[in-house]
Amino acid sequence: MIGNNGIVPARRSKEGLRRNNLKVLSGVFVMLAVMTGLVTYSPELYRIFCDITGIGGTVSSTAAPAPTSSPATDETVEVFFDANVAPGLPWEFRPQQRKVSIRFGEPIKVSYFARNNSDEPIVARATFNVTPYKTAPYFFKVECFCFTEERLEPGESAEMPLVLYIDEEMLNDRNANEVRSITLSYTFFKQDDLSEEEIAAARDLKLGSEEIESRLETSESIEFDNDAPRR
Repeated sequence: MIGNNGIVPARRSKEGLRRNNLKVLSGVFVMLAVMTGLVTYSPELYRIFCDITGIGGTVSSTAAPAPTSSPATDETVEVFFDANVAPGLPWEFRPQQRKVSIRFGEPIKVSYFARNNSDEPIVARATFNVTPYKTAPYFFKVECFCFTEERLEPGESAEMPLVLYIDEEMLNDRNANEVRSITLSYTFFKQDDLSEEEIAAARDLKLGSEEIESRLETSESIEFDNDAPRR
């Protein structure tokens, strides 16, 4: 900017830039604080927050179009699987497979593994996201272990089954039809300061996973979840 005397007020410009940078950084820190608080205290609010803002690529529940055993296309997509534990959670957590290649519309079963490496019962809660976010409206999976309090006993482990598919309608979306690589990522957060009653009331991750596995093996149909909006 040029002043009235034709001289560039460099000092004022730098101070203005510094103030603008501080505003941006403050906004980022506030958003991170909000997200952390929502994850810790209210998984439902966190889901709503991500759905409104599009942050995290979060997917949740609604009616899903049925997958097909005979997809109309031979087009494939690679799905990568990621697993994380937040600081302070003494769990081992990993996908049993790092990636799969599947046809659009074709369901596939995969699994995650978790083990409590501590000498006490631990309750944790997982969030998940699908990236790139523009593919989230077409990513369908069975309801699994996310957004609920899950308990593992000392040294106990669980294998969590997961069935998913990518809706063929993604190929008709001009904004997303070029994507051939999608990542599903989970993060477990330890739930602190729980009473003995609250720990006991948490879902038994091992038993719950075995029940899901049994249902998947015996059910003739599977209910899939997704409510990421299609634009």
